[in-house]
Amino acid sequence: QVQLVESGGGLVEPGGSLRLSCIASRNIFSLRSMAWYRQAPGKERELVALITSGGVINYADSVKGRFTISRDNAKMYLQMNSLKPEDRAVYYCNAVDLNLRNFWGQGTQVTVSS
Repeated sequence: QVQLVESGGGLVEPGGSLRLSCIASRNIFSLRSMAWYRQAPGKERELVALITSGGVINYADSVKGRFTISRDNAKMYLQMNSLKPEDRAVYYCNAVDLNLRNFWGQGTQVTVSS
C-alpha cells in the first residue's frame, strides 16, 4: 500500500503560479512511476505529468512549457506557472508500484480566476 497526500491547491489569478506537493508513505524511488492527473467539472480525469523511476518525464501537450514535475525521496511536486482558467480542476497524485497497482491521493482543488 502507498498512501498519498496532496497539498498546495488554491485560488490564483490567470498568469499566476502554484506549487502542488504530494507526500508518499514510502520512498518514491521504490515505485514504478508517479504522476499528476486532473479532473475538471464534467470531464474525465486526464494525465498532466508523469515521472518514472528512471527519471523519464512526460507532459500533456496542454501544460508543456508551463508545468514542471519533480521529486525527492519522499515528495513529488508540480510547479504550475502561467496558469489559465482552463487549468481549473481537482489535481490528483498517482503512484504505480512494481506490481502495477495504482494508488491515488484525495485530490487538491486548483481554481484559476480573476
